[in-house]
Amino acid sequence: MQLWIHPVETSALIQNRKGEPSAAIAERVRKARDRQLERFRGTGIFTNAEMSSKMLERFCPLSDDCKSTLERIIDRLGLSARAYTRIIKIARTIADLAGQPDILPAHLAEAAGYRFLDRRNILDL
Repeated sequence: MQLWIHPVETSALIQNRKGEPSAAIAERVRKARDRQLERFRGTGIFTNAEMSSKMLERFCPLSDDCKSTLERIIDRLGLSARAYTRIIKIARTIADLAGQPDILPAHLAEAAGYRFLDRRNILDL
């Protein structure tokens, strides 16, 4: 996963705007981890990253909109099968952090963006 972080603008530093508190972020992560523990109970795995291809089919069903979004991502970026599965796993984690039971097209686009920011701007998918 790759992240491109823009520098903080001076005006934002001077205005002293507060971001999300660390405690709120920690709570969101704890809830996401709890969702994953429940999802994978009895499977021998504990995180989305550990899912096999068969588990992706079971635990990450994609709507038609998601399939269409993923197809556009794959076509535009020329992705491998390995990248395809990683994007779905990351999208599942993004959905977990957002408290969403299902992966949404926006989660797939965000996940692809984390992997390929240096290749192409895909935010307009």
